[in-house]
Amino acid sequence: MRAVVQRVSHASVEVEGLKIAEIGQGLLVLLAVGKEDDSADCRYLAEKIVHLRVFEDDHDKMNRSLKDVGGQLLLVSQFTLFGDTKKGRRPGFSDAAPPERADQLYLETAERMREQGVEVQTGRFQTHMNVTLCNDGPVTFWIDSKK
Repeated sequence: MRAVVQRVSHASVEVEGLKIAEIGQGLLVLLAVGKEDDSADCRYLAEKIVHLRVFEDDHDKMNRSLKDVGGQLLLVSQFTLFGDTKKGRRPGFSDAAPPERADQLYLETAERMREQGVEVQTGRFQTHMNVTLCNDGPVTFWIDSKK
């Protein structure tokens, strides 16, 4: 699994002009599921992201996690993180999981994050979404469960 994790002051998702998810301070996570991924990858990423210390403490050091600051999490599926642009001009997606499997693991990851005690909202899988965010910092990390 691959995730782009962005610290945000707020973020939201719209589908067909309707806001379906919205968070305040927290993390926006764009998540892609690879064809080799399984439940162990869900557990790893959920634990890693929820406890990632990317919020400042009283000394302006990144020393607090999402749980520490009582932040929210917005999880959005984004298979294009598995896009391969090495050849040609059109990305290939052969390393991305098939939609049925990807949806299952995406939902499992959301549930694992909720089990960690944080509020999790989600986008809508396999749907055109408009994602709006205010990246706080900016602070952005790339996490790959296989590396």
